[in-house]
Amino acid sequence: MTFLLRPAREKDLEALYRMAKSTGGGFTNLPPDRPTLKAKLATAAQSFAREEEGLGNDLFVFILENTATARIGGTCQIFSQVGTKYPFYSYRIGRITQHSKELDRTFRAEMLTLCTDLDGSSEVGGLFLDAGERASGVGKLLARSRYLFMRAHRSRFADRTLAELRGAIDDAGNSPFWDGLAGRFFDMSFRDADEFNARHGHQFIADLMPKHPIYTALLSEAARQVMGQPHFSGRPAKRMLENEGFTFQNYVDIFDGGPSMMAETDRIRTIREAQDAPITALAPRSDDPATHLVSCGHLAQFRACQGELTGDAAGVTLDAESAELLGVGIGDTITFAPA
Repeated sequence: MTFLLRPAREKDLEALYRMAKSTGGGFTNLPPDRPTLKAKLATAAQSFAREEEGLGNDLFVFILENTATARIGGTCQIFSQVGTKYPFYSYRIGRITQHSKELDRTFRAEMLTLCTDLDGSSEVGGLFLDAGERASGVGKLLARSRYLFMRAHRSRFADRTLAELRGAIDDAGNSPFWDGLAGRFFDMSFRDADEFNARHGHQFIADLMPKHPIYTALLSEAARQVMGQPHFSGRPAKRMLENEGFTFQNYVDIFDGGPSMMAETDRIRTIREAQDAPITALAPRSDDPATHLVSCGHLAQFRACQGELTGDAAGVTLDAESAELLGVGIGDTITFAPA
């Protein structure tokens, strides 16, 4: 396996732009806009270079590279905490129960309430894998390596982590949730609003959207059906999040109604199961599937790959190919978690 996850660099801009154009829209953290992506890479460079420990307003962008071909096939991001510059708005799905004595009937109505409950959370997002790489089994490396980075730099992240999944979008790039709710208050298509949001943030939505709760019964049937549902391409990502301990807690995106998944950072499976150990021996790589995710390095030197590993915290044997990818050898300490 020749895939290596590493921090993104300025020279990765064109690869990021190529992937952004392939998302099909609704991918706020990876907009097909070169100036925005360039600004993201600049922010990431500052974040990887920040020496002070503790929470900051950091953005970490990573690249998945096939070292055999030098082709970049995926990317992902971590935000140290959301809602620091602008409030992080979500819709909270709630219910209200009312009783009519005269009718002798009880009514339970579902409501959407604009809120900033998730402010201060860390966020994992911006995950995209080229279609041609999805059969290679590196999706888990791309997604789960973020948790190894968070574990290695724990003081830089919050006690709660969220992941927003892209909501349902039709073949024409329209969002039924947007059309049924926010789109009624703006003279903008979903695509235009999504692009504006990616460049300028979604404060404009909060400024103009009604602040009172909205009864979901007033929405179109199409909007209600997709509320809290991920885009069809995001269903595997939802399963991976659930395997890590993330749950849907009735928060949805204000644009496309996609679900926000939540977890206590220290209870994320990969973070809980990861161990540190010195390399005591190297061995040839077999043709068997990788047994572990393996990482090493601090901040800008962070690296992760899939490898074959045996042993425990006292010492491990790592396959030589993975050791070469990571730039480590006997005596170096690595972090590993079951694949």
